[in-house]
This record gives sequence, structure tokens and C-alpha cells, in this order.
Amino acid sequence: MPNQVQWRSVAGRQALYGALRRFLAQLGYLEVETPLLVPTPGMEPHITACEVPFVPETDVGQRRTLYLHTSPEYAMKRLLADGAGPLFQICKVFRNGEVSKTHNPEFTLLEFYRPHADYHAIMADLEGALAEADRAVTGGEGFFTRTPYERLSVRDAVLRATGVDLRDCPDGPSLKRAAEAAGVRTGDATGFDDVFFHLFLQKVEGTLGWERPTFLTEYPASMAALARLKPGDSSVAERVELYARGLELANGFSELTDPEEQRTRLLEEQEYRRRAGRPVYPLDERFLDAVGRMPPAAGIAVGLDRILMLLLGVEAITDVLLFPAHEFV
Repeated sequence: MPNQVQWRSVAGRQALYGALRRFLAQLGYLEVETPLLVPTPGMEPHITACEVPFVPETDVGQRRTLYLHTSPEYAMKRLLADGAGPLFQICKVFRNGEVSKTHNPEFTLLEFYRPHADYHAIMADLEGALAEADRAVTGGEGFFTRTPYERLSVRDAVLRATGVDLRDCPDGPSLKRAAEAAGVRTGDATGFDDVFFHLFLQKVEGTLGWERPTFLTEYPASMAALARLKPGDSSVAERVELYARGLELANGFSELTDPEEQRTRLLEEQEYRRRAGRPVYPLDERFLDAVGRMPPAAGIAVGLDRILMLLLGVEAITDVLLFPAHEFV
């Protein structure tokens, strides 16, 4: 049976969704729905999709494996390619195995895209949306109304927290040496991305977004398979994440619109997953076709359960869910 804290979150969630929908509609965004059950999930290296066997009861289709989507990104970009204007979606997404104080395998995502815009514009839209949501949920001027939010590059964040300059560490071995000198436990990690993951989680993430929310920008190019590289500096991508009180809340990009480059990056992620012993998913050819027809665009995905946690001042995701996963795992 839900406890009093969980029941209190119901009204907060209603106010949160209502404020987000009103604000985005005022900016000209159209709310859409896309399938939760998909033939090809996202390829992110550290995310595993939930498999669903499809067994047709008629002669339509063949027995095959489908997946609960980890994000509506592929489908929403197909809509952009077909001429949609600004669009958003509030939906359930699913990520296998993710159960912790801040993770639930089924959670709620706000995802929105604006054509003919870059990640600076999408940050501004999100900043305004969360400020309005804060006022609606808390009835006052709360943490998310502290605008403008901090804008901080990954390089500057790492340098500030550890003294390590990523410009001086172009590969895995050099970053590993610098990270270990800064007191980071890197284990058997040798590649740049894996060493960076240890460095970031141990020394950087927990420092972000305490006085006001922080937009972390300009990720190393290898960590943004769906993002456009920064013009004039191809070592970094136009990727952004939002942090508040050490907690990651959102992930977005200026979108990549080169289908051949997108194919290359997805193939690289397939190989990474293969080497790591993770399930390897097929490429989504309809998505790749859409990438080549998309206008310049930017988009971002926001974890609404974590937003609600911060707005209500609770520390566990189970406090904002009526039926958290620990009931069945």
C-alpha cells in the first residue's frame, strides 16, 4: 500500500505535468505519442533494453523479439524528418536492471525537440519550463527558479574538481595516469571513455548544481553518438546534461543530421557493446533514413521522477512512485 509520502507525490506529479504542458504549448510545441514497443531500441553502451517476445496469433507477421523503448528519440526524429514543428512527449520508458535509490526500471521521461535550433535554445526552453513547474508544484520561488542556470563545459568541470585538464589527456593511458594521480580508482579501465566514467562519477558529478542547476556542456566527441560536433572544435560535441544537487536530470544535443556519420557511430557502439558482453541490437534503418532528412534541430530528455524528487524534497525515487520496482524485483 502506498505511504503518505507517495500519495503526496500524486498531486505534485499532476501539477508538474500540467505546468510543463502549458509552458511548452505556449512556446508552440505539439504533444505527440509514439509506440512504447519498438523493433530496435537505442544503442547507448550502458543501457540495456527490456526484451518482449512477439508471437503473432494470426498469419500477420513473424515471431520475433521486440523491445520496450528506452527513449522515444528515434520515433520523434522520424517525425521531425517528415516536417513536424516543435514537439514533445511525456511517456514511460524502460531500462533493464536499473534499480537503485535514484533508478527505477520503468520511469517517466519528458522529451522535446525543436527544429532549426541548437542546444543553447533547448537549454533555454528547459530552463523556463522547470522554473514554471517549480512554481506550480511548490507554490513559490524554489530551486529551479534560480535562473539563469550555470553553463559549464565538461573540461572546466573536471579541471575545477580535480585539476585534470582533459586537453592534456587525449587518450586512455594519459587520462588514467592523471586520474589516478588525482586519487581516482580506475580499476582495470584502459580506454578514454571508461577511465573518464570513473573520474566523473568519483570526483565531478557530486559537485554539480548546488547553488543553482548546472548545464554541463561540450562532452568529449566519443561520448555523444547522436550529437553534432562543435563547429571549430571537433574534439567535443554539442551535448548537454542538466544536474541539480549532484543528480543527473536531463541529456540533450544539437542533433546530428549526417546519416553516414550516424551509421558509423552506431556501428562503433555496436562493437563496444559486443566487446563488453552486452546485447547487441540491430541498426534502425528507418531512423538512419530520417537522420538524413532532418532539419537542423536540438532535443533533450528529462527524467521527471527525479525532478519531482527534488521539488518535493525527498531522497529516493520510491517516494514519488505508487508502485516502485522493489515490489517485484
